[in-house]
Amino acid sequence: MARHGPVPPRSPPGRRGAGGAGVGGPAVLSVLPGDNLGARHRAPPADVVALHGWRRSSADFDAVLVGLDATAPDLPGFGSAAAPPTAWGAADYARALAPVCGEGPPVVLVGHSFGGKVAVMLAAAYPGRVRGLLLTGVPLTAAPAPPAAWRYRVARRLNRLGVLSDERLEARRRRSGSDDYRAASGVMRDVLVRSVAETRDGVYLRALGEVRCPVELVWGEHDTAAPLPGETDLSRAPAGARLTVLPGVGHLIPTEASAELRSALDRLR
Repeated sequence: MARHGPVPPRSPPGRRGAGGAGVGGPAVLSVLPGDNLGARHRAPPADVVALHGWRRSSADFDAVLVGLDATAPDLPGFGSAAAPPTAWGAADYARALAPVCGEGPPVVLVGHSFGGKVAVMLAAAYPGRVRGLLLTGVPLTAAPAPPAAWRYRVARRLNRLGVLSDERLEARRRRSGSDDYRAASGVMRDVLVRSVAETRDGVYLRALGEVRCPVELVWGEHDTAAPLPGETDLSRAPAGARLTVLPGVGHLIPTEASAELRSALDRLR
């Protein structure tokens, strides 16, 4: 998956802050509907719900959501939220987070990276709760597997045949895996593996084809973690879906380009 780095402190981040986007007090860590934990911006019911990426937290959206009635839950396994009991797929995450989108009228749902996978599944499964979908840096399609991944698959086969020990397989796994894979442990490593498999199986593109609300897509020009959506990908989105590519920006758009992301969000509101 992506190289995400440490979560920033809870303060208005971003070299392009959302100054002037609105006024309001700081986000407050709260218990959200469905016993979810995360940030509450201003007052309920939320008009906007934002889902963060892998190895990130709700703090990523602090600058984006300034002045809005909004929530940004910590996805299970990140931030203040406990890990799921088993290796959840994006549909399981969507089911757990659906109550956050149901405390009032339909919401605008924002999803970054892994949170965008969850957002697509949620918008497709609960159309009555989502009136607009904003996706940014979401790995909707899989990049070609690097050579190291193929070598690991051979090693895994040898392990199953009893030729390669478990210890040597684990060493190979750590050398072959992404930064996210090496950082993950326990059930979260299994969640990551399942997420990558769902991407390769086209789960998220099929779900995007089932979304019926307006869609905005915002990508960084230099995003190496999530391939830029191509014509085939965009053809799955609802008619009128708009793609904005931000020059000079990488994968972490909520913190790198919060003002531009807020502009796309405001178009859906």
